[in-house]
Amino acid sequence: ARAKLQHLPLAEALKQYAGERNREKLQTLLEPIQRAADGSELIRELLVSRRLFQPQAMSIRQAYRFLKDVPAMELAGLVVRVPDWWKARQPARPEVNVRIGQKQANRDEDGSLLDFSVDVALDGEPLTREERNQILAATDGLALLRGKWVEVDATKLTEALEQWQRLEQQFAEGVDFLQGMRMLAGASIDGQEVDAALSGWTRVTAGDWLGDMLNQIRNPAGVVQCDPGRDLQATLRPYQEDGVRWLWFMTRMGLGACLADDMGLGKTIQVIDLLLTLRREDGGRDDVRPTLLIVPASLIGNWKSEFERFAPTLRVFYAHGSEVDAEQLRRVAESPESGLSECDVVLTTYGLARRMERLAKVRWRLVVLDEAQAIKNASSAQAKAVRRLKTSGRIALTGTPVENHLGELWSLFDFCCPGLLGNASQFKSFIKRLNRRQDANAYGSLRQLVRPYILRRLKTDPNIAPDLPDKTEMRADCGLAKKQVALYQHVLDDLRQRLENSDGMARRGLVLASLMQLKQICNHPSLYLRQDEFAPSDSGKFQRLTQICEAIADRQQRALIFTQFQSMTQPLAEFLAEVFGRQGLVLHGGVPVKKRKELVNRFQAEDGPPFFVISVKAGGVGLNLTAASHVVHFDRWWNPAVENQATDRAFRIGQKQNVLVHKFVCRGTLEERIDRMIQDKQNLADEVLSDGAETMLTEMSDDELLRFVSLDVTRASAGDD
Repeated sequence: ARAKLQHLPLAEALKQYAGERNREKLQTLLEPIQRAADGSELIRELLVSRRLFQPQAMSIRQAYRFLKDVPAMELAGLVVRVPDWWKARQPARPEVNVRIGQKQANRDEDGSLLDFSVDVALDGEPLTREERNQILAATDGLALLRGKWVEVDATKLTEALEQWQRLEQQFAEGVDFLQGMRMLAGASIDGQEVDAALSGWTRVTAGDWLGDMLNQIRNPAGVVQCDPGRDLQATLRPYQEDGVRWLWFMTRMGLGACLADDMGLGKTIQVIDLLLTLRREDGGRDDVRPTLLIVPASLIGNWKSEFERFAPTLRVFYAHGSEVDAEQLRRVAESPESGLSECDVVLTTYGLARRMERLAKVRWRLVVLDEAQAIKNASSAQAKAVRRLKTSGRIALTGTPVENHLGELWSLFDFCCPGLLGNASQFKSFIKRLNRRQDANAYGSLRQLVRPYILRRLKTDPNIAPDLPDKTEMRADCGLAKKQVALYQHVLDDLRQRLENSDGMARRGLVLASLMQLKQICNHPSLYLRQDEFAPSDSGKFQRLTQICEAIADRQQRALIFTQFQSMTQPLAEFLAEVFGRQGLVLHGGVPVKKRKELVNRFQAEDGPPFFVISVKAGGVGLNLTAASHVVHFDRWWNPAVENQATDRAFRIGQKQNVLVHKFVCRGTLEERIDRMIQDKQNLADEVLSDGAETMLTEMSDDELLRFVSLDVTRASAGDD
């Protein structure tokens, strides 16, 4: 016969295991109870009083304490059976129910106002006045409500209700859209921090109208059609049409937007289509103000060619010395409103936007920032300048909304959605609060807060770019030549000696200078020694580059070579001309803006040069160089986002060949540790917070720093197979 499970008091075990012979069995049986007593005050009390060994009738308060301690008991190894209605992690409880935007928003001169209501509810259903009074008067613990037991903490429920009722009175006329979004995400409202201890007794939900609005924002394909007419001389891909609809919808609603599509997916043409759509809707009225478009200087030529090719009917004024004479530029700087009244679009650079202070006096139809990571440093002059611009519509374009730390995200959103993330100190407090959470979804509320304002699509998504070829990234290990080993060790010894007598800013400067010197030596001794002759035999990287580029030349393919050192570009170009048997091209910060477009066109031509040497800062963004199927990172940047941007000059829409990415790393040197650091930072944009790598290195102890930059002579000197 099968044994029947019985539930017996612990006292029975004391009887059955009585005596010295059974002591060990009894100890084994009681061990989980002792562990549970360490984590539960109630179990400890029952154990000390020995009431634990007999059946107990519990008061409501005791039953509540018992149920709250179930996780501690289970952790100790006890099996606990509880009623079906009790869920330890989220027990049923009445909550303060805050509903935002139930009805269509009212508009005032500052924007849309959403209605805002507060009540107490159970499972989303409002309680009657009698039920609410019953709950608020109940003893903490458990209460019987609507036929079921629920958790009650009258103190916290009352505090939460009073806090939200104060806000309800303060915003009697309604809350604006950004305040509503902050409420939904659990961020502070109007400088008032929501008590984290009360958040578990509050549920903030979007009402019918706001919920529908958020669905439209999150699903741009479902937004009402917008039409640029026949003025766009191109056919958009489906995801680009979705992007235009989303930008149009956000602009019409007076909301800021960040188009964060992966690099190479065509953010430029989506904005051009939007501008044509807005002009068509305006119907050629004379009172319509122009759009201000701010771009890096290196991208003026790219934007100009895109306007001429896809939207020749748009009237664009290029406020830059490369396109207009000094007198025209002076007139616009002195009186932008009168000088630009005939334009649809005014295009200028971040530098000129900073210097032309009168641009901030104009009320723009729309302000668009390209490569908006240019304002990631909130305290920079150009970030402050663009935040001063007056407009009812703001769009930020960037493939990398976060590169190093979340402070950059705050700076970006302080431009396109001022107030959404609070001021800088409020945002820091918000992030600290999120950091204290240990669960995997610690940054969920931040994602919820910014998600409606960001549209991001990736090239790796087959639904977005099904015809994009493959990209393969590989590490190209390099050894060090004898001269490199000697110089590296010399700088290392000098650093070790000088660290003993330096501190503060002097130490920081020493560390940064030494890091730069070591990276120069890894490239070529002549770069560090500032010599003109770059003998290939003196650099392991030059030897590795020979192997790779000879294979590229044999296949009659083309390559982009990126370096962070401008003074490295010409020696590389001269060396590669011998390898390929043909001259290539060079682009760095010293190349005039006007000439950059010409260089790109030459490289993209069918019979274009076989290689293009580019400094990362000058040509790492905005250029279309799909004629290349190989990308070589001759040295490593601290930031993976910067490297990815450079790679995507070739790996972008329009690329027909598979792309091979070669990342040079000198074995046994700091470059190997930089490579590991880059891998660790790759997920930052999703959830990880970290400081800039160089800053982090300056804050290492002497021993940690020396280990980071140390030289493994055996591995560094090994030849390349």
